Amino acid sequence: MPSPTSSPLQRVVVVLNPNSTGDGPANARALRDALAARTPDLPVELVETEHAGHAEQLAREHVARHPGVLVVSASGDGGYHEVVNGVVAADRAGHDGGMATVLPSGNANDHATATHGRPLVDAIAEVAAGDGHPDRMDLLEVDTGDGEPRVAHSYVGAGITPVAAAALNENDLDAVKEKLLVVRAFWKYRPMTVEHDGRDVRIDSLLFANIDRMAKYAHLSDDSAPDDGRFEVLMIKHRSKLRLLAEFARVLRGRHRVESRSEPYEFRTRNPMPLQMDGEVLPVAGGATVRVRCLPLALRTVR
Repeated sequence: MPSPTSSPLQRVVVVLNPNSTGDGPANARALRDALAARTPDLPVELVETEHAGHAEQLAREHVARHPGVLVVSASGDGGYHEVVNGVVAADRAGHDGGMATVLPSGNANDHATATHGRPLVDAIAEVAAGDGHPDRMDLLEVDTGDGEPRVAHSYVGAGITPVAAAALNENDLDAVKEKLLVVRAFWKYRPMTVEHDGRDVRIDSLLFANIDRMAKYAHLSDDSAPDDGRFEVLMIKHRSKLRLLAEFARVLRGRHRVESRSEPYEFRTRNPMPLQMDGEVLPVAGGATVRVRCLPLALRTVR
C-alpha cells in the first residue's frame, strides 16, 4: 500500500443504497473491481446504507476511523449531499484527512456533470499511485440558526426553480413532456416573501449555485467554477405565470441575470419554507434568518 509520504489516499469506501432502483450497486461493484485491477494494494470497501441519513453517518464514521480515506457516494446528488456533510462533520470534529467524491448513479447527477472530466477510476488510481493530488472545491454553507450549519456541494434553492429542475431531473423526457411538466409545476406554485437588505421582496425563485449548470438543462453562468471562492445568486421576483415561464426559459438558455459574489447572502423568511440543498429538502421556520456563504476550497475531492 502507498505510504503516507507518497500518497494522501490510503483507503476507498464506497457508500451505496442496496435497494436503489438505479445503477448504484452495480456501479459500486464495477468501481471496486476496476480499482482492484489498477491499484491492488489500495483497500476498497463497499458499505450499504440502511435508512435515510445513514450515508452521512457512515461517511463521518469512516473518516474518523481511517486516515486518508476517500468516501465515494454511488448515488445522485442527494446521496452525495449526505456524504459531503458527513465528511465535513468529521473535519469539524478534528478528523481532517477525509475526502469525498461521487460515482454518478442517480437521476440527478448535476455535480458530476459539471465537475468530472474523466472516468473516476482513472482519477482515483492516479492519486493512489502518487502521480496526482486530491483537488479542493468550494462548498455552500447554510446557517438557519437551528442547529449545526449544513453544506451543499452544488446548489441551495427556494421557490420554483429548484422544484422545476428536480422534476426535470427525475424524468426521462422528450421535448413535449418536458414543457408539460414545467407548465404543471409552475401553475401549482405560489410565491414567497423574504426580507433582504431591510426590505420585503416577493419572489418566485432564489437560487445559490456553486456549479455552472443545473438539472442538465439550466446553464447558470459561463464564469462560475466550483473552486473560485465565489457563488452565483439568481433571483426571480414574483410576476405573472406567463412571465414566470418566460423567465425560466431565459434561465434554461443561460440568459438570466446572475450575481457572482464572495460575501455572504442573508435573508429572513416571512413564512415557513423548504430549502432545497442538492435536491434534499431542509425545512426552515418562518421568521428565521438564513445565511448562505461560500466555504472556499473546503472539500478535498478526487475527480
